[in-house]
Amino acid sequence: MPRRPRLVAGALAYHVLNRRVGRLPLFEEPADYAAFEQVLAEAQANSRIRIASYCLMPTHWHLLLWPRQDGELSEVLRWITVTHTQRWHSHHDTAGTGPVYQGRFRSFPVQTDTHFLTVARYVERNALRAKLVRQAENWRWSSLWRRAQGDPKITTWLSDWPVDLPRNWVARVNRPETDEDLDRLRLSVQRGRPFGEEGWVRRMAKRFGMESTLRPRGRPKGS
Repeated sequence: MPRRPRLVAGALAYHVLNRRVGRLPLFEEPADYAAFEQVLAEAQANSRIRIASYCLMPTHWHLLLWPRQDGELSEVLRWITVTHTQRWHSHHDTAGTGPVYQGRFRSFPVQTDTHFLTVARYVERNALRAKLVRQAENWRWSSLWRRAQGDPKITTWLSDWPVDLPRNWVARVNRPETDEDLDRLRLSVQRGRPFGEEGWVRRMAKRFGMESTLRPRGRPKGS
């Protein structure tokens, strides 16, 4: 099956993720996490990409990005992936041993209304959901931790959001998602489908040739 073309439209928000090949550890020590955060900071400084939220997990990462220009998302993510791969191999002395990532990054458009908050919460709650911490803001390698410190010096490369950040955001992230929200988010990740209200999802799917992501998988029963 041919790959769908990369989404390149600016002014949309995107949930982006990638993981280590073979689901092996991508970040094994604090220096690994810090090195990737440095790559993110450089990517933001050298482009106009807006980094709204992120969470780095032991085997993978999630980003919520808000590009300004057409083509910017692919260009910046390509730079992030290549740069991090080179530095990862250099740090671990594994140059020439094969790829670090399982493949190309995955990205899904996100509607910039309350659905944006749902995705941001999902991203920033990852470590808590995986039981790596008891409070989401205690996971050092996330945008939630940075914002919770109240120090503008460590949030300089994080952007404002296209919607207002709720005042009770930390408490909101710490509350469990509803089963409905989790099911819809996981369907978006598994199928690569846009995330938003139904009419918007269908419009985006048609615009970007993603209609196949809206169809049920497998054959109908009895076929």
